[in-house]
Amino acid sequence: MLALDPAPEVWGLHGAERLYPDGRRELEVQAPVVRQALQNLRTRLKRDSFGGLFEDKPNAAVIHWRGRSLEQAREIERRTRETFGPLAKLDGLRLLKFEAGLELRAGRDKGGAVREIIRESEDRAPVTYLGDDLTDEAAFEAINEAKAPHLSVLVRRAPRKTAADVWLKPPEELREFLRMWLKAGS
Repeated sequence: MLALDPAPEVWGLHGAERLYPDGRRELEVQAPVVRQALQNLRTRLKRDSFGGLFEDKPNAAVIHWRGRSLEQAREIERRTRETFGPLAKLDGLRLLKFEAGLELRAGRDKGGAVREIIRESEDRAPVTYLGDDLTDEAAFEAINEAKAPHLSVLVRRAPRKTAADVWLKPPEELREFLRMWLKAGS
């Protein structure tokens, strides 16, 4: 898409997926009991997603209620919690709340991915993480543990309680941050 040369390494699915510059792809392997639980849940949610939007990921099942009325959102969240809650007790599955949704996910979180990146750099390279959601808090915490120079940045229209070092209001403050970043790197 960006035609970068060399291609960057990309991490997805909260760190459970890793795409190397040479095109190799790694996806964390789930225990059979977790894989089966997620498959059963996916089958159920394809039939009834409680009025929310079902998102099927290789390592997760997600229900969104963004855009629904407050009453509808509360009912969707209640039913989703009832369904996801017992499964989240399985070793290897975790219930993750984000803005306007819940995710039942297997594998590492964003903090685990950040810790792996820092470990592989032998904690020498400066690191920065920019994020906007509650799911980014684990990554902010991981960045803040780094021995190398680091910065964690919350990017969203309104501030909230966060582990991030800095809050930027998009789009203009983010653009200015990126301009300064580019200038500092040249």
